[in-house]
Amino acid sequence: MALLARVAVIGAGVAGLAAARELHREGHRVVVLEKRHSLGGTWLYNSRVDSDPLSLDPARAVVGTSLYHSLRTNLPRQIMGFLDYPFAKRIHGDQRTFPGHEEVLWFLNEFADEFQLRELIRFCTEVVRAERAEGRNDEWVVESRSRGSESAKVVREVYDAVVVCNGHYTEPHLVEVPGTVLSGAVSAVLRFFFGAVSAVPVF
Repeated sequence: MALLARVAVIGAGVAGLAAARELHREGHRVVVLEKRHSLGGTWLYNSRVDSDPLSLDPARAVVGTSLYHSLRTNLPRQIMGFLDYPFAKRIHGDQRTFPGHEEVLWFLNEFADEFQLRELIRFCTEVVRAERAEGRNDEWVVESRSRGSESAKVVREVYDAVVVCNGHYTEPHLVEVPGTVLSGAVSAVLRFFFGAVSAVPVF
């Protein structure tokens, strides 16, 4: 019999849900730590826009989504699902080849319910640190706290493994190129993009 492990999965987006399902299927004790109030990761839409879309101000309030209202996937629904859990057309839903973000989120919620993943998720739990246990190669210490309060107590837990699925593209990375100046044009394009109806012009 294989050794069963206590595993922390950080993030309940597509990768986190897939990892949690496979680990849980193998009998491991899985805890998914999700900082937002619901699963979906980048597919959890929020109509608010960052006050600083370029992420230049570290003190700004982070909305935490890079979606815009009319976003559709750039992959056809036939390859959006999992091999054993296809991305099906909803009976009364959008029948177009490229699903919108609402349908992707619906699919992820259905996936989580089908495989009882929701009961593994601790919502509104932010991981503030994860590192190998001192002097151990087979344990990890994960520190987390409840979101919404800076004074929330940090909880330390020990796991046999950590799977990091927290997404790295919620904040833009601006490359500094010597001799160039960043104008407000990028910000204006971002504001237009977030309010787009069906397309964004390319200049």
